Amino acid sequence: MTEDAATPPPHLERQLASPAYRLAALDQDFLLADAQRGLRFMLEYEKAEQALRAWGVRSTVVVFGSARTREDGPGRQAHWYAQARAFAHLCSREGGALDHNGGQRDNVIATGGGPGIMEAANRGASEAGAPSIGFNITLPHEQWPNRYTTPELTFRFHYFAMRKMHLAMRAKALVVFPGGFGTFDELFEILTLRQTGKAPDMPVILFDEAYWRSCIRFEGLVEAGMISQRDLDLFCFAETAEQTWAALLARGVTKPIEPKIT
Repeated sequence: MTEDAATPPPHLERQLASPAYRLAALDQDFLLADAQRGLRFMLEYEKAEQALRAWGVRSTVVVFGSARTREDGPGRQAHWYAQARAFAHLCSREGGALDHNGGQRDNVIATGGGPGIMEAANRGASEAGAPSIGFNITLPHEQWPNRYTTPELTFRFHYFAMRKMHLAMRAKALVVFPGGFGTFDELFEILTLRQTGKAPDMPVILFDEAYWRSCIRFEGLVEAGMISQRDLDLFCFAETAEQTWAALLARGVTKPIEPKIT
């Protein structure tokens, strides 16, 4: 290409400055328009999906709980934080997140990526030397990712629906620590998917039975005819990190098979 051809002639100034001339993939006004919402939704799915595949993440254990829980918090907060951290360490060490299966990682800890219980779980996984996932969400008051998520697996979503989809897609188990509206939303979404058969069997463990029973009278839903008695079998309770891991194993979560040395 000659120098003359490389330099656009001045009489094309208006055409070259027009938004229509921008490459579609580089045109932010086009990509952020209402008409491209479906495309953005697809991109949010695909970006995380490709990264998870590249890291060999075959299955996850999702940990939910309050972002307000602090390591030095009042009452039971410090206990919940410590137990979430201990559970994630145990699960990561024993469950296959350390890459025992020919490059495939199982039972990788996944959280919403923020502070509180999420931080505790990502921290425990990090201390075990395992990767962990943070599915962050863009909020009006910015939620920053906690510093323990694996950087290459620290995602940010605009759409709650796509974030929830990724949280559920690879989940082999759900461990729910005490929390508020967000935790309840995520818990009952998974329970609904299980109840309706839209999600495969997975254990759901509620940590600290006293907390959950103080907030929800599950039997009252049965008495009112809102759920069936068997729906109460969709979840169980645990009080320690070790009980939680044992409950997952008892309900079908499998450890990786170590290769035999011959």
